Amino acid sequence: KIKSRKGSLLATFALGCIIFIDDYFNCLTVGSVMLPVTDGHKVSRAKLAYIVDATAAPVCMIAPISSWAAAVSGIVEGYNGIELFIKAIPYNYYSLLTLLMIVVITTMEFDYGPMAVHERNAVEKGDLYTTDARPYANVVTEDISSKGKVVDLLLPVVFLIISCVVGMIYTGGFFEGETFIDSFANSDASYGLPIGSLVTLLFIFVLYLPRRIVTFK
Repeated sequence: KIKSRKGSLLATFALGCIIFIDDYFNCLTVGSVMLPVTDGHKVSRAKLAYIVDATAAPVCMIAPISSWAAAVSGIVEGYNGIELFIKAIPYNYYSLLTLLMIVVITTMEFDYGPMAVHERNAVEKGDLYTTDARPYANVVTEDISSKGKVVDLLLPVVFLIISCVVGMIYTGGFFEGETFIDSFANSDASYGLPIGSLVTLLFIFVLYLPRRIVTFK
């Protein structure tokens, strides 16, 4: 469905906004998924890296349900941390303006400084790297299974978000009688997120292996 360079960058931004649970999960997932798409539309790796990274942290910093919100809300004493976090969102100028800037420079196709050099080389010369440091440029790609469908991408992402939220409120005592807000504010993201990741990994095995979408070959 993506027909242009602009569309590939906006799709990268949109996917980054969807995966708001954690900035590291965001970068890993969005980067892996969108890399072949942006490569196919001659988007420089520098531009892809910028869009991915500039979306990940700001989205997590303004999402009430995220590892960032859990960490910040747990610091404030004497207040409802989550409520305070939500009220502070309109004043998080860095996050809001960064997300706005991504949309503006993408829709206007405006690049400046070193980024303009990277993008010009990508469009005119087909050089997605520009610099001598070309990570993964010569890596031999493995055969991609033709059995995969769109749901095989979307379902694990949705499951990951849900399982991570459940993992975080579990560490905050939700299943021991705490309210959702209090359990999330008191959660341990460093413990809850790995729980959600592990459950999602097992879910992916069940989803993929019987249909041989992936193998251990």
